[in-house]
Amino acid sequence: MRVLIQLRPTSDLIAAVADPAVRVDSSDVLPDRLELRFDPHWEPVAVPEPGHDGVRATFSMAPDRASVVVRAEVADAPEARRIGEHPAIVGVFADPDIEGFLTCGGTPAVGTWTDVAALLRAEDLAAAGLTGAGVAVAVVDTGINADLVGRVRGSAPTIDAERSWNPVGVTGTAGQFPVDHGSMCAFDTLIAAPQATLLDYPVLRSRRQGGSRMAGLLSDALAGYARLRTVLTDQPEATRALVVTNSWGAFSPDWDFPVGDPGNYSDNPSHPFNVIVGSLEAAGADILFAAGNCGRDCPDGRCEYLDKPIGGANSHPSVLTLGGVDTSNTRVGYSSQGPGRLADRKPDVCAYTHFLGSTAFGDDAPDTGTSAATPVAAGLVAAIRTHWSATALPPAQLRDLLRRTAIHHGGRDFDYDYGYGVADAAAALRELRRLGTAV
Repeated sequence: MRVLIQLRPTSDLIAAVADPAVRVDSSDVLPDRLELRFDPHWEPVAVPEPGHDGVRATFSMAPDRASVVVRAEVADAPEARRIGEHPAIVGVFADPDIEGFLTCGGTPAVGTWTDVAALLRAEDLAAAGLTGAGVAVAVVDTGINADLVGRVRGSAPTIDAERSWNPVGVTGTAGQFPVDHGSMCAFDTLIAAPQATLLDYPVLRSRRQGGSRMAGLLSDALAGYARLRTVLTDQPEATRALVVTNSWGAFSPDWDFPVGDPGNYSDNPSHPFNVIVGSLEAAGADILFAAGNCGRDCPDGRCEYLDKPIGGANSHPSVLTLGGVDTSNTRVGYSSQGPGRLADRKPDVCAYTHFLGSTAFGDDAPDTGTSAATPVAAGLVAAIRTHWSATALPPAQLRDLLRRTAIHHGGRDFDYDYGYGVADAAAALRELRRLGTAV
């Protein structure tokens, strides 16, 4: 089984791993006399040490506090525990398969992407100058086909190839990947933020032998997030803005350690990927994750969690977790219900899905799943970030604003079907103006 090994080598080595200009091999950071079948092609990733200052979560990348993660193979859980007993090892963690959240059943589309644009008040946002111009949106998925997105929209998207990134073993150029799930996500992001700059992170194209069409590796998402940390911190603090949209998750506990095991991912805030998600948000990134398509009414056939299907980073308290509604504001049957595993009140809000849009899967096939809802909401966040940086309006405050201004379901403040309700662009803009922070 594939695992992530977290360890603390010397401070000099940790500093080197954290420096994007320096290449460090896994063999360089492993302790002597540790027999480990590590992946020589996967570069080590520096992970900050989490803490708390009494008010908020903190994350330290200081060389004497951070750690390093390598990818390896172990025979079974007993071997993983044996390796974890080595004094230089901090922990051995699951590296589960991750897959895109795509569809449920063959029901026809409800409305079109232009209907979604109207519901998101895209014209009002544009009139206020909130187009996403200058805002980077990382689409962590199967890769973007810019030709498709431009053809359907009538204008070419902006792809930043320099700040895009490929996992080890994935070939291809940013914006030129085959039409697939990631092209849908890119298209849907641009509904509310047509001038956003897209960063292409084709993590779901990194797959193990025998994986499904959209099966990626969590370890490659970890490496991608390490790269995004550099993208974010390279921006001037006064104008810092990075939106990260993730329409994927783990469907099955089979490639995870059991709940309660120190190496578990689904319920473990100390898993390196969950830590790096929290650290990226703390640095100023708006991170959105799909709730998944394991709703009780119409679950995806891959769903193997018996309860609480929103787990791992999809349920992280520092991300905005998206459920799905159609253009009538009615929850779609496949949208996963809470509670979440890392944070109880999940999903946070719902956004629109199951509409005719990108044509990524055929002219009559809807953009569907919480996979579509997530980039739709990411576009709204990017539109807001056109004028308000993460310094002026930290990600946690923006998430709270979107929850407070959502269209509540049935008069309830929160429920596990809709979260706090359907994201409401008009109400969010009114609230920003009321607070004196909007144009």
